Amino acid sequence: MSAQPEEVPVPPAPAAAAELMAQLRADRRAGSWVPAFERDWSKALEDARHTFSLTPLHDVVRTWQLRVAAAPAVDAYMDSGRDESGFVDLADVLGAR
Repeated sequence: MSAQPEEVPVPPAPAAAAELMAQLRADRRAGSWVPAFERDWSKALEDARHTFSLTPLHDVVRTWQLRVAAAPAVDAYMDSGRDESGFVDLADVLGAR
């Protein structure tokens, strides 16, 4: 029996962050996404310095790659004209923490 996890995440390529930044700058959401990515990346750099691990950097790249990949589906949903007015805000359901 092996003690290895079944699925080991593969770290992003070394140039993945630069490629991702180029994608974000070319997107119509660049005004909000680029500053958010830069904020996340800066925090991950600081965390990596303190932990001597590249995992925080890999996590930021993976998270933003997933956001970019999901953007067309989100756009299609928003453009479909679905009425969201009947939903309840999650904060109202959970209450104050």
